Amino acid sequence: MKQYTRVCARIDLDAVIHNMQAMQANLADGVQMIGVVKTDGYGHGAVPVAQAIDPYVAGYAVATIEEARNLQLHRIQKPILILGVTHPCYSRELVELGIRPTVFTMEQARALSEAVTELNRERRKADVSAEAGAERTETMEPLRACIHLAVDTGMSRIGLPCDEDGARLAAAIGRLPGIYVEGIFTHFARADETDKSSAVRQWERYRHFVELTEAEGLTVPFHHAANSAAIIELDRTHWDMVRAGISIYGMYPSDEVGQEKVKLEPAMSLHSFVTYVKTIPAGTEVSYGGTFKAERTTKIATVPVGYGDGYPRNLSGKGCVLIRGHRAPILGRVCMDQFMVDVTDIPDVRVDDPVTLIGRDGGEQITVEELARTGGGFHYEIICDIGKRVPRVYVRDGRVVGTKDYFTDIYEDFI
Repeated sequence: MKQYTRVCARIDLDAVIHNMQAMQANLADGVQMIGVVKTDGYGHGAVPVAQAIDPYVAGYAVATIEEARNLQLHRIQKPILILGVTHPCYSRELVELGIRPTVFTMEQARALSEAVTELNRERRKADVSAEAGAERTETMEPLRACIHLAVDTGMSRIGLPCDEDGARLAAAIGRLPGIYVEGIFTHFARADETDKSSAVRQWERYRHFVELTEAEGLTVPFHHAANSAAIIELDRTHWDMVRAGISIYGMYPSDEVGQEKVKLEPAMSLHSFVTYVKTIPAGTEVSYGGTFKAERTTKIATVPVGYGDGYPRNLSGKGCVLIRGHRAPILGRVCMDQFMVDVTDIPDVRVDDPVTLIGRDGGEQITVEELARTGGGFHYEIICDIGKRVPRVYVRDGRVVGTKDYFTDIYEDFI
């Protein structure tokens, strides 16, 4: 296995599996899960996470067709839903690959229907040519576009209007040639708040909309509205399918979501090493802008990580790291590739000592949520922004089972 001496993110796949099992235990029998692995599995690695959770999900959700393609290239075989908008120019590819697009306009649906018609015509033509003069023994199944309809019940982002006109449009989409409406879904805007009244109103609108579509003759096998927060706290919204997102990775959607019912374990930790240690006299400035000036003789250590790796610059002068089981405060501004910490009160700090930026060291722990509170950011954003320059190291059953980095990417000559 590769050894990384600057920085790496450790991804605990056992924690990922624990989180899936904890959520599954909170679902009624028959309720299926979609595993949301968009944004490269929230920074954890979409493919390794998808492989780990495969026994627990009916399918996966991503944000783009590129993300869906990547899963299929790595032999992910279960259905993949694109939650975002996919340009009509990809309609043919969506049908050929069996990827499920989100649809909420007639224009999107017609493009898919036309692609299905064209592809089936080509297949029939090719089939006839191949079988010319020979007795046919089987008939090729026609292709179809499996779609999920999005309904806007209060997010005001994408989706069918949540009214009778929207229901008629949904039914009309379902009647187009080659279109199969496999699912219908909505997304909660405020399910992660203590007050669930907004989410409940959205749920009621969604249920009513489904009733309206059924009255128009549209029957859909899968219904999903519950996100991570709703999986944990809004049992009534589970219906027959839910979408697990941030909770897969061991993080709660917000501090307002209860942590007793479903116990989650963080899957990502971030590690580095001390590259330099020195002592500076009182009055010495540290880092860009001299925003920190030592008030005493201070022992400082340099950590070779920065905002170029996705470590938040807004932790400048506020955050801490863990060295030898102690908190070491960040001194001055976080640079692109390095920052400095105060190790005056930590005995025997040396070059190559491990540094924990996210995770546990001895009795101390730094969580992503703590970084967000300290820097004024958002915990989802922090993990998603850990960049390609940070290798991922995957651990299963206490041992390293794989690594991923981008240091050997090969590009063709663009000039």
